Amino acid sequence: MRLALFAAALTLPFAAPLSAALAPGARAPDFTTKAAIAGKAFTLNLRSQLRKGPVVLYFFPAAFTGGCNAEAKAFADAVDDFKAAGATVIGMSADDIGKLQEFSKAHCAGRFAVASAGPRVIQGFDVALNRPAGADGKPRTMTTRTSYVIDRDGKIAFVHSDMNPADHVRSTLEAVRALGRRG
Repeated sequence: MRLALFAAALTLPFAAPLSAALAPGARAPDFTTKAAIAGKAFTLNLRSQLRKGPVVLYFFPAAFTGGCNAEAKAFADAVDDFKAAGATVIGMSADDIGKLQEFSKAHCAGRFAVASAGPRVIQGFDVALNRPAGADGKPRTMTTRTSYVIDRDGKIAFVHSDMNPADHVRSTLEAVRALGRRG
């Protein structure tokens, strides 16, 4: 019995929803970073993206991992629905731009941008995922699986923070559509 409780306690941090620091109504930190779409690198600025309409900024732990691959494909499959609702989708992780260029071709199907989240962005959006050091002894930087819907005024309209990628696309699309009905 104790062993079963111990095992359940160990899996709890990975199964339970995460708590994001930026609550609805908070101002999203502006940033400029390197991004890629269809393998082509470019400079992405959040404020510039918001001029076009709401932004779905979804953070994912690491490119080329099972959950992140599935989530990227789900966003790619739904990107036309997001565009129809007036929103831009941007994926973000702590991966370097070279890895994201490949990921943008392979799993995002060139349908939306993926960008490199540096330490300032990770801290500003409070999406650091505490990971033990790798075999080389260096800490591994990763992000939580957190999706933000940011309105065109730069305020957080909706947050979905859960390591399970299953509901991120559905819930953020519903939030974008609700934002359109209010505006």
